[in-house]
Amino acid sequence: MDSKLKKLNDRIALAHLGGGQTRIDKQHKKKKLTARERVDYLMDEGSFEEIGILVTHRTTDFGMENEIYYGDGVVTGYGTVNGRLVYIYAQDFTVFGGALSETHAEKICKVMDMAIKVGAPIIGLNDSGGARIQEGVRSLGGYADIFYRNVQASGVIPQISAVMGPCAGGAVYSPAMTDFTMMVEETSYMFVTGPNVVKTVTNEEVTSEELGGASTHSTKSGVAHVTSANDVECLEDIKKLLDYLPQSNKETARQLPFILTDETRDVLSDIVPDSPNKPYDMHTVINGIIDEDSFFEIHKDYAENIIVGFSRIGGRSVGVIANQPMFLAGVLDVNSSVKAARFTRFCDCFNIPLMVLVDVPGFLPGTDQEWNGIIIHGAKLLYALSEATVPRVTVITRKAYGGAYDVMNSKHIGADLNFAWPSAEIAVMGAKGAAEIIFKKEIKEADDPAAKWKEKEAEYANKFADPYRAARRGFIDEVILPKNTRRKLIKAFSMLENKKVDRPKRKHGNIPL
Repeated sequence: MDSKLKKLNDRIALAHLGGGQTRIDKQHKKKKLTARERVDYLMDEGSFEEIGILVTHRTTDFGMENEIYYGDGVVTGYGTVNGRLVYIYAQDFTVFGGALSETHAEKICKVMDMAIKVGAPIIGLNDSGGARIQEGVRSLGGYADIFYRNVQASGVIPQISAVMGPCAGGAVYSPAMTDFTMMVEETSYMFVTGPNVVKTVTNEEVTSEELGGASTHSTKSGVAHVTSANDVECLEDIKKLLDYLPQSNKETARQLPFILTDETRDVLSDIVPDSPNKPYDMHTVINGIIDEDSFFEIHKDYAENIIVGFSRIGGRSVGVIANQPMFLAGVLDVNSSVKAARFTRFCDCFNIPLMVLVDVPGFLPGTDQEWNGIIIHGAKLLYALSEATVPRVTVITRKAYGGAYDVMNSKHIGADLNFAWPSAEIAVMGAKGAAEIIFKKEIKEADDPAAKWKEKEAEYANKFADPYRAARRGFIDEVILPKNTRRKLIKAFSMLENKKVDRPKRKHGNIPL
């Protein structure tokens, strides 16, 4: 029996060693943790249970029968994070550069299947050079098996991908189909075709970092939802994110204990400037409404004219969507519409209520926007909010002009409660532009056209640039003092807690992709 135990222990020890100490040292030299170190750091101490530790590849071509590593380049299993069950796979770059083989993919698919059956989040820690070329189509089939499960899991369980090294070629499509993609600055990158192929085909010279690094994907492409300075910070961000999410679409996110007291926030009273053209930081409004230090921003550096993220209000997990007047005056454009639409759909999938803060002068005009499909991309946000059945509460802080008023969770597209501050302006357009159109003839024939224009602008603003006409029609449920906003929202979300909506039976809608 002792010899058999030794045989088992020796094999487990080899599996824990991955590709060997030399390759582990190389990984550390690049300021990267190994796959097992990442899993150990993320999981609660002693909770991780590994599955498939003794799996090996089946390839005999190109001398591969002489290179056998237990686990075959990926650590898979389950455990708890802050006491909650999660499933995980972590690619091991020390074994064949983390390249995906048939058996490597089978291990990943096994834990994904378990996660779907049980109803718990799946976390993928990606660090791989791509498909294992010695296996040819078998490795490509392995990718497709994973992609298929990403789609089956979508909207059923939360899926989080952390790209913590290379992720290239077909491998990028798994993170792209998960709910959140995280990247590590300077050590991770994603691209469909690498710098060498780009240079051959287009004659462009570009580095891996410029082409698909964390900075590129967090600011330009929007592929990365969250970026972190290093592996440890990335794993901490995963823990934070999980705290706002339910285990599956059959549950709601964990609610923290909360006792309602004096929830007035005087700081909110002086945020909106008297001038309608002066910007202010919507983050200040958000922080004045939510539970202290509870905001976890998503897509922070991408499409900054809209803010999305998770927070807590009265202990409840709530999704936040807010126009940001500090950037492009808070207008809706192609990128901000898609960013907010995707976030909306995630929250609706997983029963997370939505708070929408509105200060929007309209859609961004120009040929660039029109030629890049602002019509269809703007429609994505309109569709997503119209389709959402979770509790939805809107607060208009200042401007709500034109079609953007409709799109930003108006009463007309199914919002449950719509509040406005006294500073709110709900109209087809701003007073200056409206006066120019309505009183064009009078302005033109006036002795002093500029003075007449100003007079008519004031007349229009006095009549329409406030929330009271909308309130009289019931489009606004209540005009509230800014300092009372937090209290109103705590009560609103509490009241809407058991909201149920029955939709017409259908296979699925056809969102304008």
